[in-house]
Amino acid sequence: MIADPARRGRVLAELYRTLAPRLFQDLEGARVLPPGDEARRRAAEEWECFALYACVRGLIAAGGFNRETGIAIDAFHSTAVGDAAADEREAERRGRISTRYAEYGGVGLEGGKSGAASVTRRLGEAAARHIAGDAPASPELAELVGSLHESLAEGAAEAVRGAS
Repeated sequence: MIADPARRGRVLAELYRTLAPRLFQDLEGARVLPPGDEARRRAAEEWECFALYACVRGLIAAGGFNRETGIAIDAFHSTAVGDAAADEREAERRGRISTRYAEYGGVGLEGGKSGAASVTRRLGEAAARHIAGDAPASPELAELVGSLHESLAEGAAEAVRGAS
């Protein structure tokens, strides 16, 4: 495990910056996204939220939820998302990320009540609804984003566990 929690977060942010765009390209290549430039922009914004959340899940899975993990999460966000900017678009972006984290966290908490095995599916369904926007979210989209999210969360956990 990376001993310094701030470094742990920064290392994971670099992994996020490398993998999240590639995984979004996989989504595009699977032809499960709604068509059009506006739909693609929305899908990319929503994927950003879901991929960031996967990395946070990985940090927590690797180190538990404690003070050090909190430091790692702060460093991760500072590096992956950047420091807060004063413009309206950045405020909207941060608000969307925060709102999605709250929603996805609620889905995860529900998992304990309805069975942890369904968490990936339910997270995928929630993200797919946002990614699809006004279009209906297909089961294929939900399944694919859920699988990509879970793989990213597992990879994030392994990255911070395995590095020194």
